[in-house]
Amino acid sequence: MVLVLTMAAAIWGIGVWMQAPKGVRWTAILILFAVVLLIQITLPAGHSLRQATGGRLDLWLVLGGGVLLVVLYRLALANLRALVAARETPEAEASAAAKQGAFTPVELDRYARHIMLREVGGPGQKALKQAKVLVIGAGGLGSPVLLYLAAAGVGTIGVIDADEVDNSNLQRQVIHRDADMGMPKVFSARQAMLAQNPHIEVRAYNRRFSLDMAPELLAEYDMVIDGTDNFDTRYLANACAVAAGIPLISGALSQWEGQVSVFDPARSGPCYRCVFPEAPAGGLAPSCAEAGVIGPLPGVIGSIMAVEAIKLITGAGAPLRGEMLIYDALWGETRKIALKHRADCPDCGDLRPSG
Repeated sequence: MVLVLTMAAAIWGIGVWMQAPKGVRWTAILILFAVVLLIQITLPAGHSLRQATGGRLDLWLVLGGGVLLVVLYRLALANLRALVAARETPEAEASAAAKQGAFTPVELDRYARHIMLREVGGPGQKALKQAKVLVIGAGGLGSPVLLYLAAAGVGTIGVIDADEVDNSNLQRQVIHRDADMGMPKVFSARQAMLAQNPHIEVRAYNRRFSLDMAPELLAEYDMVIDGTDNFDTRYLANACAVAAGIPLISGALSQWEGQVSVFDPARSGPCYRCVFPEAPAGGLAPSCAEAGVIGPLPGVIGSIMAVEAIKLITGAGAPLRGEMLIYDALWGETRKIALKHRADCPDCGDLRPSG
């Protein structure tokens, strides 16, 4: 037996020296083991060659069985570790699938209600997976927009905001929690979105949306959604979206009333500045902090904004291009008004024929 073990060690050592693959080395040792078994089975007891190779068949069978059990145990352990790792890191599975443009079984089950819709189906859900949407603001409007885009499976969602979560936000900004107070809103939002759907990518920009970075940032996205409450940011988002040729979905709130529109002059209809050429005088359009807002209203308007984004991405239905939807929560009424392009608009006047 010592001779055989010495030969096996020599085979392994020569294989290492020759840089032979492990598979080749193990194959050579298995061949040696098979030859030894053949000798023990075919040659009579007392034969010199049989004696030199151990002299007993049962010893080699026990040794072979032990080695086989060790190999099987190691293979089972490796498979178990791989299974546990896959379950502990679903985002890694999602990331790999995203790179291949395929859906994981978990994603197919998650988005089944979308895929069943004739207007969305598999191609529409794939378009959502491949879409890149930037959301400006993680406050009242941004909260439902971000959560529903994440739930819908929009593959890449950017969120930009420079504020931190404050106690006064929690009455309506449902993406944030009491424990998040003091945390930058973009990080609180990203945490909630990934907790809801780990199969997406969330890019958080903890800074103001400003002219020095806006054009470069928007170049990375297919669409921008404005959920802010100040006119400077709205005008900047509009100008940059027009320049980039991408749609802008804009929403606004005041007390009990909200409005939504899709501004996409590159395809049809006006831009934001066509409808609002100048910011209103101070006091005529007070912010939510100044005038108040009923808590669920941002959820209603933000959800409509998310629906408009999904419609634009999937090509379903008729987006609110050239129209503004107005919702009066106090009286439970909705109405739509037509919006027109202005030929002298400084942002998009050269994109559409006059008249």
